[in-house]
Amino acid sequence: MAALQLQALRAPAAAAAPLRSSSFCTPLSLPAPAPPRRGARASTASARITMRFGVASKQAYICRDCGYIYSDRTPFDKLPDKYFCPVCGAPKRRFKPYEPKVAKNANATDARKARKEQLKKDEAVGQALPIGIAVGILALAGLFFYLNSVY
Repeated sequence: MAALQLQALRAPAAAAAPLRSSSFCTPLSLPAPAPPRRGARASTASARITMRFGVASKQAYICRDCGYIYSDRTPFDKLPDKYFCPVCGAPKRRFKPYEPKVAKNANATDARKARKEQLKKDEAVGQALPIGIAVGILALAGLFFYLNSVY
């Protein structure tokens, strides 16, 4: 008797979610997803998500010449190519993405001067890197020829 009741309980579950086998994976016994509700608006939910994502992805840009940070409401990519830095007049191509969080007084004179000094140090390291690589390659070549002549 208990076996018949157990069989009767299993039969509707198997009919509700038929399992398909594939050569890529084994079938799983997952419940079927709930059908969408009537009157639900899926398109407005996806539109809200994309609008919020657009706001969240807003990024600040810093002028390489003076340290001015652009973080206005208009996205930097939407600015015309004729955009110039309001402080030093550098063209739009002289701006680069700025990762740290931007404070309210980010464009104060003292803060800009400190960022400008940091930018100069970063660019100096970037300019010295090719020289360091060339010296390293020459040292390895010299070591190679020395070891081949000795041994």
